[in-house]
Amino acid sequence: MFLTLKEDLDAYMQLFINYKLKVKEAERLGYDTIPKLVTELGQYRQQLSLPYLIDKEKNEALIREAYDRTANEVRASHIMVRLKADAPPKDTLVAYEKAMSIRKRLVEGENFADVARVYSEDPSAVQNQGDLGYFHALIMVYPFEDAAYKMNVGEFSMPVRTNFGYHIIKVTDKRPAKGKMVAAHIMILTDKSMNADALAKAEQKINDVYAMLESGSSFEELAGKYSEDQSSKAKGGKLPEFGAGTKQRWVPEFEEAAYSITEDGKYCKPFKSPYGWHIIKRYSLTPVGSYEELYRELKLKVERDMRAETTKASFINSLKTSYGFKDYSDKYLGMFYNTMGPEIFSANWKGLENHANNSEILCTFANVTLTVGDFEQYLIENQMAGRVEEMEPFILKHFDLFVKSELLKYEDSQLESKYPEFKALMQEYRDGILVFDVMQNEIWNKASKDTAGIRAYYEAHKTDFTYPVRYRGDLYRCMDKATADKVIEYLASDTMDYAKIQAAINTTSELTLIIKRNTFNSETTDWMKIEKKAKPASTDADPCKKTKAAKPAKIRTFKMGTNKVFIYKDEYYVFDVEEIMTPRVREFAEAKGLVTAAYQTELETKWLQELRTKYTIVVNNDVLYSLSE
Repeated sequence: MFLTLKEDLDAYMQLFINYKLKVKEAERLGYDTIPKLVTELGQYRQQLSLPYLIDKEKNEALIREAYDRTANEVRASHIMVRLKADAPPKDTLVAYEKAMSIRKRLVEGENFADVARVYSEDPSAVQNQGDLGYFHALIMVYPFEDAAYKMNVGEFSMPVRTNFGYHIIKVTDKRPAKGKMVAAHIMILTDKSMNADALAKAEQKINDVYAMLESGSSFEELAGKYSEDQSSKAKGGKLPEFGAGTKQRWVPEFEEAAYSITEDGKYCKPFKSPYGWHIIKRYSLTPVGSYEELYRELKLKVERDMRAETTKASFINSLKTSYGFKDYSDKYLGMFYNTMGPEIFSANWKGLENHANNSEILCTFANVTLTVGDFEQYLIENQMAGRVEEMEPFILKHFDLFVKSELLKYEDSQLESKYPEFKALMQEYRDGILVFDVMQNEIWNKASKDTAGIRAYYEAHKTDFTYPVRYRGDLYRCMDKATADKVIEYLASDTMDYAKIQAAINTTSELTLIIKRNTFNSETTDWMKIEKKAKPASTDADPCKKTKAAKPAKIRTFKMGTNKVFIYKDEYYVFDVEEIMTPRVREFAEAKGLVTAAYQTELETKWLQELRTKYTIVVNNDVLYSLSE
């Protein structure tokens, strides 16, 4: 078993003491009562408490569902009947009946595309006849996604309600997801207003561009010259990553053509979409990752998505059960919806006229009692101007929200006692906020403003701020040895500068050769350090023996002009040096940032020495050293 050395524990303990001294001093100075910091901690707490205020089992099931629906795509068409999310029951019924009448047409055999073009209230239906293409999890609103994934190919759904209205969905295909793609395109725009001659010219133009590609012209250069997609042409036609796991989607014709390209660096023949002609070049295709690889990303997305509401609902129900929730509201809610006036819908309600029943109990749970007066106050504080609603459903809805908020508030107050890890996390955040602010005020700000002190520190420690050897020149990072050799050959020619070399080599990919022009510091530039080959671990090494401190990395040296090819992290480099700058002490202006940081460190060291004399420090070494056993 590996044993932690006592010296390591002692060193760690000194760091821990320094941290706790800062916390103690911040508390003495009252930082824990500063309103700004109290508010900041409250905001952190609100975020940290979220995972504890949901149904974890249900949440895990939703994450797994989102993964399965990321790995498998659905193609669907829809016909939409628009309806506002807060539409009154009368309008909702009218929209529902309209959706059902549309569904009847489809079931009786009418062509989906024709019906969508005439009856769908989705503006895009005129162009796409309702076809939404392939999609995966977290692209569509959850009720739509959920319905589509639960349907069989060829089925028509019953009306599905979303915030946009009612949808009749038809699933036309299901398939494993193709993965995420990075691609570029050259586009020639067309639209329905163009006459036959203009359309023919657009087609001829894309064919001419394709012919230039076939003869060896650079895709990126042609995109910059001829593409009519203004958002991508300046980037060589490059588009945002799209496909499984991304929010980006293109029309079905575009994605079908893109995924038909079988290799990175290849491009497709010209094809037409509703927006014009395209040629696509594929840069990379990344398969859908494993559940473990995508878990964290999907967890964050699920918790921000409306599907998380289902976990909140089940969590509320579990709280009601565990805290013995009792509801007596039937006796008293009538006094609200029978006496409340329309002023509640203009946010001008002043409360009940008769307060004789304010102490009557509406519900109880755990050690909490909620009264008529509590609900009245909730309504006063949370009223908002909006459309007039039927009073009884309005009150019942808001009583439900009131109960949920009080249950969550109570559960939130119990987190530290129920979950030791949450208590420790909150303590860590609280101490971190205090330490940051006390350091900012007592050290960082003081040091930054003390210009005389910074200058004096520089004069006393000038040799600490010396430039090492520096090189000014062009660094060529090459895809392979052949590219590096080609760079050496071009550099030997008087007619080739760095721009011409890059253009000559990057004919198929901008990644073949990357050039950086700069002044490079030999001590802080990673590729100037010579990598050490890892030695195989000894099987009979003494785990208690203190290891030797690692030697500083050996630094590469370079001559003027073109240097030999070298390898760093499995990549090939050529360095063309224009100037070698010998070591020298930095001027104050050049070193000011470094000097200020060093001066801050000196002030912090002195401050900690003062704190160590101010406070009593007791370390139980028996317990500390038991960690090494």
